[in-house]
Amino acid sequence: MSELPPTSSIRRWLTTTNHKDVGILYLLTSTFFLLFGGVLALLIRVELWNPGTMVLGGNGMGYNEAVTAHGLIMVFWFLSPFAFGFANYLVPLQIGADDLAFPRLNALSYWMYAFSGVLMGVSFFQGGTMTGGWTLYAPLNLPAYTPSIGSTGTVLAIAMFVAAVTASTVNFLVTMHHSRAEGMGLMDMPMFSWSILATVWMMLFAFATYAGALLILSADRILGSVYFSATEGGALLWGHLFWFFGHPEVYIVFFPALGVMLEIFQTFSGNRLVGRKWVIIALVLIAIQSFLVWMHHMFLSTINLEIKTLMMASTIGISLPFDLLVFALIYTLIKGRVSFKTPFLFAFGSLLLFILGGITGVFLGAIVLDYQFRGTYWVVAHFHYVMFGGATALIGGIYYWFPKITGKMYDELLGKVHFVAFFVSFNIVYFSMFTAWETPRRVFEYQQSLVTSHQIGTIGAFMLGLSFFIMFYNLGKSYLSGPVAPDNPWEYARTAEWAVSSPPPLENWDGRPSYASGHLEFIERSHDGPAATDGGHATSNEASDYLLGDKHPSHTSIWPIAVSGSVLVMLLGFSGIAQSLAIEPGSTLGGVSVALEGTIMYPLLTVAGLVALLYTSVKWGLEDFYAPPAKIANRWPFDNIEKNKLGMWFFLASDVLVFGAFISAAIFIRVNSGWRSWTSLLDSLPGLVNTFVLLTSSFTVILALVFSRRRNRTGLIASLSATMLLGFTFLGIKAWEWHHEIYDVGITLTQNPYGPPIQATLYFVTTGLHGIHVIIGLIVAAFLLVRAYQGYYLDDHRPVEYFGLYWHFVDIVWVFLFPLFYLF
Repeated sequence: MSELPPTSSIRRWLTTTNHKDVGILYLLTSTFFLLFGGVLALLIRVELWNPGTMVLGGNGMGYNEAVTAHGLIMVFWFLSPFAFGFANYLVPLQIGADDLAFPRLNALSYWMYAFSGVLMGVSFFQGGTMTGGWTLYAPLNLPAYTPSIGSTGTVLAIAMFVAAVTASTVNFLVTMHHSRAEGMGLMDMPMFSWSILATVWMMLFAFATYAGALLILSADRILGSVYFSATEGGALLWGHLFWFFGHPEVYIVFFPALGVMLEIFQTFSGNRLVGRKWVIIALVLIAIQSFLVWMHHMFLSTINLEIKTLMMASTIGISLPFDLLVFALIYTLIKGRVSFKTPFLFAFGSLLLFILGGITGVFLGAIVLDYQFRGTYWVVAHFHYVMFGGATALIGGIYYWFPKITGKMYDELLGKVHFVAFFVSFNIVYFSMFTAWETPRRVFEYQQSLVTSHQIGTIGAFMLGLSFFIMFYNLGKSYLSGPVAPDNPWEYARTAEWAVSSPPPLENWDGRPSYASGHLEFIERSHDGPAATDGGHATSNEASDYLLGDKHPSHTSIWPIAVSGSVLVMLLGFSGIAQSLAIEPGSTLGGVSVALEGTIMYPLLTVAGLVALLYTSVKWGLEDFYAPPAKIANRWPFDNIEKNKLGMWFFLASDVLVFGAFISAAIFIRVNSGWRSWTSLLDSLPGLVNTFVLLTSSFTVILALVFSRRRNRTGLIASLSATMLLGFTFLGIKAWEWHHEIYDVGITLTQNPYGPPIQATLYFVTTGLHGIHVIIGLIVAAFLLVRAYQGYYLDDHRPVEYFGLYWHFVDIVWVFLFPLFYLF
């Protein structure tokens, strides 16, 4: 293991995998994107000073770019990553873990996030970034309306961000279910950690659906498929896929801020949270209900009235758990003695702003009123009071945990000045939008009678922006020359992070934290005896299986940033490859012609990125990185499940939703087109043979695991070889089938002589995605085969088992695709 460089070294910040370092990187990077998005917001407000002003030029396109980029940057690259900066730093400390379950995966998620932001920034210089609004509504998200390379780059940047989110989600789910300190049940976790747990469960399903939607959109923009341009409901399909993600995203943004609010209210009232159990139940109910109300964003579409009424009722229903949360917070203050410190002021201000946002949202949940308010500045104001107003508690979190992270105290007076300036200017800019609610959304022309409201809002926006520099000055000055903070500067703070030094040591604890006695205590690690069956002890000593010679946990790796950089180069190439290459299929496969129409840079970047990604991924797999699980931990409800296997389960759960988006899209389009009007385009025999081939390959993977457990090297190599042979057989049959459909039958990605073009698109893109999964599986199998030949996996069968889980999943997906495309 290489030693972690000092914090003064740039190499440390490029290679660190420590959760506290990664948390700081998230906080700093998301603050940069706050400034980026904030500058765009000020440009928007300048253009709105007078109706019809063309400050940003481009015949209005500059304004559309600013509006779109502002929304995307604030929602994706600032709000959630800023919250997860705190989560990275604090959750392991609060639950008694040494680090997140997968430190390298944590670093990978950060660098994927950071480089996705780079890709988003580059899009401005690729003929202009996306102009269709942050919701990317179809058909405005298609090349016919947003033809620039930068628009495609924006879509791919969001996709890269979603990949980062998926990695982080899996990591937090495994950590919080697998690494809680002895004696800490789920209901015992601090409220901030509980809010993060509810958030990552929502993220697991919401972002996977959005990933599916973005892959479909990428196919439309790069390959030329016709999903969202289809007259059989293509535009409506995007609305369903986006808002199934989009409404939970509101709570994904708000829940971490709510967790900060809950912690701060307890600390500065000196009182335990009133109704704590019911607050946790409310969080769970909101998380579940968030997936049941998405269509209230689509009341202006052609969805029938009965469904709209059901969605209206469910929207009203989700407000009930929020009522419980609000009253729990209020009663906590009433029963305590409030200390009006800066963290509390921001948390309390956040509650007030969120309440106003929630009340104004009730109007949008009613069908008749939504018809009037949808597409106006009422929605813009409501959205900012909910998202930014609710997230105001995160600013309180900065002041609350600043002493813990830096070991220095901030200036209390400047903190209160910041709060007053922020709170007043916030309401000036966003409440003025309610008074100018008749202004059309995303349009820079409006009635002359609304000029005063918009000019007041513009003044408030600049005041709001300047208020942040009070905080920057305060924190910067305090970090450099502020008084040293005690380990716990708050009298009533009781969560575990305040029980260690400020800043905390590299591996968090001198001893092993335990709550087995009912309160936090530290046990010398040398006193940990054999694992028992109670008090949070595992029934088997899983950690002993991880002893690889270097028993000290690793904290540094170059490969997370290397893999992420490779993905950045690859996606940058993909963003312009459609405009660089012209591919003519010809009458036969040999007649295919490829002509260079634009710069060769994008094809070269694509190839270089793919090669680099393969190389860095292999190096990742070969690296001797040691991150053992805790010897003793509370792992309910996943007792006796090894952490890597649990991580694979969570990843596959997200992949289920990705394929679910594709399969749902196929069913939705066909139902809209008329289910009986379509007949299968394909001969069922090749699909049936491929089904048999894949099911047989699942059997050979099981044999590989059996031989690995039996330490039979020859059998392991033979089984993996058979699996690869069957995988290549599947791809060969699929390639023959595609060739037959394209050159013999005349069915291509966009042409279908026997039905609507969308039917062909559904088949090629969905089975193509499955084929990519098979190819990835074969690459992993080849890696395992080479390592097995070298003598690995005879003492540790787990990599073979994890590969088997993935391969079985790929086979099961085909079992669903076969009847969908070949039988019906």
